[in-house]
Amino acid sequence: MYWEIFVLALLLLFMLNYTGRISATKFVSDNEVLFRRFKESDWDFYVKAKYGDGANPDFLFNKRVKNGLLTIVILLAFFVSNLSYISFLASLIVGFLVFKMDYSNIKKYYKAHLTEIDSMLPHYLKSLEILIQHYTVPVALGRSINDAPPIFREGLQEMINQINDGDDTITPYMNFAKMYPVRDSMRMMRLLYRLSLGSQEHKQEQLLAFSRTISNLTQKAREIKYKHRLEKMEGKTTQMLITTGLGVMVLLVLSVLMLMGM
Repeated sequence: MYWEIFVLALLLLFMLNYTGRISATKFVSDNEVLFRRFKESDWDFYVKAKYGDGANPDFLFNKRVKNGLLTIVILLAFFVSNLSYISFLASLIVGFLVFKMDYSNIKKYYKAHLTEIDSMLPHYLKSLEILIQHYTVPVALGRSINDAPPIFREGLQEMINQINDGDDTITPYMNFAKMYPVRDSMRMMRLLYRLSLGSQEHKQEQLLAFSRTISNLTQKAREIKYKHRLEKMEGKTTQMLITTGLGVMVLLVLSVLMLMGM
């Protein structure tokens, strides 16, 4: 009787959703303001880091909410014959964990590829340095968008819009650094802001200092990349040695057992 009630509850839920009497998607969109309170501050950044500018963070967030709610409903249907405070609380906790699962996975992806993403900044700044030799910093930023790594384009556009709106403080540059919290982004944005304030006669000196800093960043990123590659090779070598050692031990044991059997 227990499983019959569970199956009937699921069939009823499916029929109501199929006929449009209820809609998880519509429910989430109607209560979007409420669910936005649970949205992580760095969710948009992680989505752009993994999927690029073509991804819609709000759409993916609504999908997370819908999956969490559906999990809660299914679990409540499962416990319908023996519903209690504990089973209700357990359904909410599992639904929340399902909601958080996509965020955890995309965050793990970002951390796993942090070195690759981090290495993009010095290369972008190097191309920006060439443009600054011929244009002012705001103009150079605008011309650099098309050739910039996709992950940086949204932040660059927001920074340029703020500058064009008359904000001549360091705030637009710091907002960009906060949006992309990779290594040395804060320091490089401060240098870029100072370069935007410099007079033309001191521009060459500031560009040389800017260039030296970029070269140091590039060298550091290269060293970290080689370090990770070496650690990966060492891990594979250790794994191979352990596997070989275990194989030799198994063969020795089998050989001893065969000799004892003789």
